[in-house]
Amino acid sequence: MNNKIVIFDLGGVLIKLNVTRCMLAFENLMGEQNMRAILGMDKNGEGVKAVSIATKQLMADFERGLISQESFVEQVLQYCRPGTTPQQVIDAWMSMLDDLPQERLDAVDQVRAKGYKVYLLSNGNDLHFNYINQTYQLAPHFDGLFLSQKMHMAKPEPEIYLAVNKQINTDSEVLFIDDIEANRLAAEQTVGWTTFPDIPSLLAALDV
Repeated sequence: MNNKIVIFDLGGVLIKLNVTRCMLAFENLMGEQNMRAILGMDKNGEGVKAVSIATKQLMADFERGLISQESFVEQVLQYCRPGTTPQQVIDAWMSMLDDLPQERLDAVDQVRAKGYKVYLLSNGNDLHFNYINQTYQLAPHFDGLFLSQKMHMAKPEPEIYLAVNKQINTDSEVLFIDDIEANRLAAEQTVGWTTFPDIPSLLAALDV
């Protein structure tokens, strides 16, 4: 058994995200001002980006599992145009998800086949994760799942990395793949994990 542990992020690393499509869907339901103020999505000079989810209390609570998906939808509806339905809110939220390329799951399996323990550490929510897990049968590819909505904490908070470290063999070197720099820096500074921005850079380091 190899003495390294590999931890993958989900959104942006495994599953592709289409924040532009999601932003436009919500803008259509509630207008640009509410979309930016309530959901923490914004525009910059380079196009469209998702502002840190933790900057908006509603999103932060949903991400940490402090409110149910039903409560999330009900609260979003308060800022939507009259006549908007719960299903329209759900459809807009789900429009953020794109596909999960098979080669990315194959990479997870290849790393695991080399004898490494493989985990998932994701900031997410039940609406997104349940869909991804059911569609791609995600869970069996990993030795364990660390989900913000189950742990009631989120990256890049130091507490989430410390909590994960308590549950894995910290005598091993931990390799962490996350597309967000702030999450990687927090992992490096808090628990000393070796970090990578994407799957190809990890595979090159492991010679897989």
